[in-house]
Amino acid sequence: MPQAEIWEREYRNPQLLTKGAVPRSDVKRFVKFLRKIEDVDLQNLTILDLGSGTGRNAIYLAEMGNKVTGLEISNTAIEISKSRTKEAGVDVKYQIADIGSKYPFDNESFDIVLDVMTSNSLNEKERAIYLSEVHRVLRQDGYFFVRALCKDGDKNARNLLKKCPGREHDTYINEDMELTERVFSRDDFVGAYSRFFKILKLTKKTNYAKFNGQNYKRNYWLANMKKVNN
Repeated sequence: MPQAEIWEREYRNPQLLTKGAVPRSDVKRFVKFLRKIEDVDLQNLTILDLGSGTGRNAIYLAEMGNKVTGLEISNTAIEISKSRTKEAGVDVKYQIADIGSKYPFDNESFDIVLDVMTSNSLNEKERAIYLSEVHRVLRQDGYFFVRALCKDGDKNARNLLKKCPGREHDTYINEDMELTERVFSRDDFVGAYSRFFKILKLTKKTNYAKFNGQNYKRNYWLANMKKVNN
């Protein structure tokens, strides 16, 4: 099933998503890192939110006084985002797009790019485009935040890889959603992203994901990165 259909169905009848309105704590910590460690003034920046969902992170960043664009594959998610953005009294530009395809932006258009669990379902061909495009649209010395699925020490990931393997390396099929997801070892994550970005901080985080009413313990990578020249 195509990605757009999967996510449209998910936003209409959530199995995995919560449709939360509060910004992710990981994004707030990334903002704190930029302010305190990198001495970045978090105002008047151009920010791209990949897979912006229902706008929780985009609205948070726009409320700081930034110009935010959200790319999202689901029409339903965008409609929810627009309503929430209007209620918040801020301006965010939302566009329908697949993050595994070419982006409709000029070179070096953004100061910051966010990917909060969005690229997990890309195949390797799409992932190559995504990495290249993020690098292209980021300004020199721009920042990239990624929250991705972690393979290391994750019992559920190990079971899924064994029981429901996907066609590509370290992928499994989420059968309830008909979605293929990618998990990364530390070495694989560093190998994929360090070709385009300097990894400033890479942290493994354990959290709980709810699916079909049950909580599952999962591990995630939180990566604070900066654009480097190839």
